[in-house]
Amino acid sequence: MGFLDKAKDLLSKNADKVDTVIGKAGDLVAKKTQGKYASTVDKVQDAARKAVADQVAPQQPPVPPQPQQPPVPPQQEPPTAPPVS
Repeated sequence: MGFLDKAKDLLSKNADKVDTVIGKAGDLVAKKTQGKYASTVDKVQDAARKAVADQVAPQQPPVPPQPQQPPVPPQQEPPTAPPVS
C-alpha cells in the first residue's frame, strides 16, 4: 500500500474530522486576512469538501439512459352486436 492509498484510507475513515479541519482552516485564513479574501476562502473550502467527498465515495460510471418506449394504448374491445330477440 502506497502513501496515497494510506492517505485515502485515512481520509475515508475520518471524513467528518477532515471537514471540521477544512472549516477551521478557512476561518483562520479569513480571520488573519480580516475577511479581505472571504469569498475566495469559501470557494477553496467548497472545493476541498468536494474533493474529500469524491475520494470517500468515488463516483460510479453513469448509467446510460434507457430509451423511452411510447405508451401502449389500452386494448379496445371489439364492438358487440345488440342482442337479437
